[in-house]
Amino acid sequence: MTVSVTHLYAGVPVTDRAAALKWFEVFFGRPADEVIDSEALWQINESAWIFIDEDPDRAGHALLTLGVEGLDGILARLAAFGVEHEPVETYGNGVRHVVVLDPDSNRLSLAEAPPADPLASGRE
Repeated sequence: MTVSVTHLYAGVPVTDRAAALKWFEVFFGRPADEVIDSEALWQINESAWIFIDEDPDRAGHALLTLGVEGLDGILARLAAFGVEHEPVETYGNGVRHVVVLDPDSNRLSLAEAPPADPLASGRE
């Protein structure tokens, strides 16, 4: 039997919950959607959530990639708040990818697919 996943909850361990909460509010552009005990959760689509939890022993080891639209606008907004990122890479398939490190060095990658080519899909 295969695993049938209905929702994804991805955790990001942090050393300082209060500082991380402020940083992730900037990253997502909004406060947490839910706070349950020590976890702050952001709903990133209808069935996926990212949460932060204070866990100093595991902090700095998260690796997440988020598919986004409007990468340049997101990076400009982050820069306005002093959030830096690694250089943007463009892969051979046209995907643009960038790594943003949180204060604990957790890697939050943003990936933007190339614009759809209407001719390739048969649409004009």
